[in-house]
Amino acid sequence: MEKMKWGILGCAAIAERAVIPAIHQSEWNEVFAVASRNRDKARDYASVNNIPHYYDSYEALLNDESIDAVYIPLPNHLHKQWTIKAMEAGKHVLCEKPITLTASEAEEIAAVSKRTGKLAVEAFMYRYQARFSIVRSLIDKGEIGDIRLFKGSFTFNSSSKTEDVRYVKEWGGGSLYDVGCYPISAARLLLQAEPIAATMQGLFSDTYGGVDMFASGLLEFPNQTAALIDCGMWAAFRNEIELIGTEGVIKIPHAFVPSNDDETAIYVEKNGETIRHAAPYINSYILQVDTFAKAVRLGEAIPYTIEDAILNMKVIDAALKSMEKSQRVEI
Repeated sequence: MEKMKWGILGCAAIAERAVIPAIHQSEWNEVFAVASRNRDKARDYASVNNIPHYYDSYEALLNDESIDAVYIPLPNHLHKQWTIKAMEAGKHVLCEKPITLTASEAEEIAAVSKRTGKLAVEAFMYRYQARFSIVRSLIDKGEIGDIRLFKGSFTFNSSSKTEDVRYVKEWGGGSLYDVGCYPISAARLLLQAEPIAATMQGLFSDTYGGVDMFASGLLEFPNQTAALIDCGMWAAFRNEIELIGTEGVIKIPHAFVPSNDDETAIYVEKNGETIRHAAPYINSYILQVDTFAKAVRLGEAIPYTIEDAILNMKVIDAALKSMEKSQRVEI
């Protein structure tokens, strides 16, 4: 079957570091073109990353009928605009998280996706790892009893630099948009439910554009289950999940960015013992683009639809409002 041809909008670091190499290694996909508003930058980026074609505008890339799908790693405030333009140009879209700045913007994308028949998928690569299916299976079998609490953390420290796209509030900067969206999505995925309220506290810094450099708080789920979330760009590096049940605890270290077999292992603590469940490491980005390609080429169901992205954005909307108002916000 002919490989799916990808166009990359922009010369972002995440594309160069992770997504482009994954597409190159995939059996289902190939990188066909990249676009930048700076022709020299596009040319150099294409050369370094083994991309055969380049364009000096996003519009020119979208007009190339050879391209089947577009990956969008642009700043957050540009996600809605270019996702819609890409679908209207006949392209399927894989857009970096968060897919938009609000749930209502994500609903606009959903409407265009329905009208054009083109996929719009939010790029949460971690969800494609097999270990999340293993964890769900452990939960479903009652391995740790009834779930009482989800704890999810994703933090890093970028405070040594004061200029970064993540520090521009109008562009969708801040830790909740950048990394908080991960544990929020994981809580929804593993608890198999939607939260009903958010109570969050944020650390806002004028030094860093007034964005939230750290955020933490509570998501209330049905049946009196809770999720404790923390995220930040001004804290030690952590990315981990804990599920506390009535009979035991499941721990997922390296939850969002594992890099080898050892880092994809799952641990169950129960009755004074720790049981290690092995889960093979496979590059999350390759799994993501292969799943996307099979949905397009073979018509296989995409596991995470634009409707899921809308629900995640509703939680982020409430969490941001809670931080700004210092109050509990119902979702």
